[in-house]
Amino acid sequence: MILNLQGKTALVTGGARGIGLAIARRLIEAGARVAICSTRAETLKFALETLGPMACGQVCDVRREDQVAGLFAFVDQAIGGPDILINNAGVGIFKDLPSLEPEEWDRLIGTNLTGVYLCTRQAVPRMRARGGGFIVNVSSLAGKNAFAGGAAYNASKFGLNGMTEAIMLDHRYESVRVSTVLPGSVNTEFGRTGPGDWKIQPEDVAEVVAMILALPERTLVSHVEIRPSRPPKK
Repeated sequence: MILNLQGKTALVTGGARGIGLAIARRLIEAGARVAICSTRAETLKFALETLGPMACGQVCDVRREDQVAGLFAFVDQAIGGPDILINNAGVGIFKDLPSLEPEEWDRLIGTNLTGVYLCTRQAVPRMRARGGGFIVNVSSLAGKNAFAGGAAYNASKFGLNGMTEAIMLDHRYESVRVSTVLPGSVNTEFGRTGPGDWKIQPEDVAEVVAMILALPERTLVSHVEIRPSRPPKK
């Protein structure tokens, strides 16, 4: 399948680095005009320089309703509203629950879960008005498999997976398709560190997103699990 997004627009949250940047680049390669956001102005500026003239962006903390509303207003003006929303913004804080500070919990749940709610709430009415659209939520295998030190992160991703499925059921008859991508270990700066040769690359996740978007309108992939093919043996 060949992904052709000529004339389409997309918003990628957390699109200034890692998986988000790779997805933004892949969508631009397919012909889309792409908006990205980041919480850091310097990171956003560098990413936009990397992506070129088909990209635009704005600083946004997806935990903040006012900033999300401002982001979508910016996208409306800059590229005409989103046909595609990639909810990718996320943070990872890995501690046992008693060691996790309340503000860390709020930051993690606010970014990984509430941010998706706020962006989807803005996107769906716009997609309805445009005759349809596509939402892809970047989750994690941590949304299926709990691990020590991951209580808050697991909670956010388990919640995201359930919320995404419900969103899909709510809007499938409005031509708004909704999918979830669940990567395992990806070689980015996110979360835990360590040698990355065996890990999934951000471009691999971007290619899976492209495959989902390239499917005929009659077909929907509910979720895709992605794993390293040769992880270290325990």
